[in-house]
Amino acid sequence: MKSPAHRSRDIERQPGYLKPEHCAPPPPRSGPDAMWFIRDGCGIACGIITWLLVFYAEFVVVFVMLLPAKNLVYSLFNGVIFNGLAFLALASHAKAMCTDPGAVPKGNATKEFIESLQLKPGQVVYKCPKCCSIKPDRAHHCSVCKRCIRKMDHHCPWVNNCVGENNQKYFVLFTMYIALISLHALIMVAFHFVFCFEADWAKCSGFSPPATVILLILLSFEGLLFLIFTAVMFGTQVHSICSDETGIEQLKKEERRWVKKSKWMNMRVVFGHPFSIAWLSPFATPDHGKADVYQYIV
Repeated sequence: MKSPAHRSRDIERQPGYLKPEHCAPPPPRSGPDAMWFIRDGCGIACGIITWLLVFYAEFVVVFVMLLPAKNLVYSLFNGVIFNGLAFLALASHAKAMCTDPGAVPKGNATKEFIESLQLKPGQVVYKCPKCCSIKPDRAHHCSVCKRCIRKMDHHCPWVNNCVGENNQKYFVLFTMYIALISLHALIMVAFHFVFCFEADWAKCSGFSPPATVILLILLSFEGLLFLIFTAVMFGTQVHSICSDETGIEQLKKEERRWVKKSKWMNMRVVFGHPFSIAWLSPFATPDHGKADVYQYIV
C-alpha cells in the first residue's frame, strides 16, 4: 500500500498536472538589494519580544550585577564577553529574519518557462499549486511565507522567517549565542547571590534589596528557559545538518533521492567552505566552494 507522499507524487506525474495555462504571469522582480521581510503579525511580535528579552538581560547584567561590583577586572571581563555574545546573537537573529531563506521564484510555472527548461522525454518536474511555481527537489511550501522554500526545515516565528537553504547558518548561530548568553547570565546570577548573601544587600546593587531579588529571579527564569529551548534547538539543527535531512523531510519520512555526503561536507554546505572563523560570524555569507548543495541520485 502506497503512502500519502507516494500517492501525491504519482498525481504529480500524471499528464497535464502542471497546467501552465492556468498560471498568471510571474510578478515583476524586486531589486537585488530589496530586503526580505515577512509581514506576519505573530512573527513580528515574537521577534520584538526576543529583542526585548535580550535587552532586559543586558539591563540586569550591566546595571544590577556588573556596575556595582567592586572588582573592576571581573566587571570588564564578564561585561565584554556577555555584551559581545549578545551582539552576535542579535546580529544572527536579524540576519536569519531578513535573509531570503531560498524562496523559489513565484509564478514561474508558465508555458514559456517550462518550454525554456528543454525537458527530456520522461523527465518530471513538479508544480506548487499554491504559488504556481516550478518546485525544485527538497523544496516545500510555507503557508506563512506563501512561497516554496528550498531545503525548508521549518518556519520559526521567533525569527519571523522560514529556516531554509540560505539562512540556516544564521539560525544555528542565533540559537548557539542565545544559549551561551543564557548560561553566562545564570552563572553570574549565582555568583551575585553568593556575594550578596555574604555582604550587605544594600551595597551589592544600586537598587533596593527586594527589587534586586526580583530582577535576578526573573533573569534566572528567563535564562533557564532560553538555555533549555535554544540548546535543544541547536542540537536538533546540528543533527539535521549532519544527517542532511531537514525537519520536514524527517517528519514526512520522505524518500532520500540525493547523494549521501559525509557529516563534515554537510556542515560545509551550510556554513561555507573551507572551515574558518567565519563559520561563527553572522556577517560572513557562506561560500560553498567545493561543497555542492545539490547532488541527486539519477
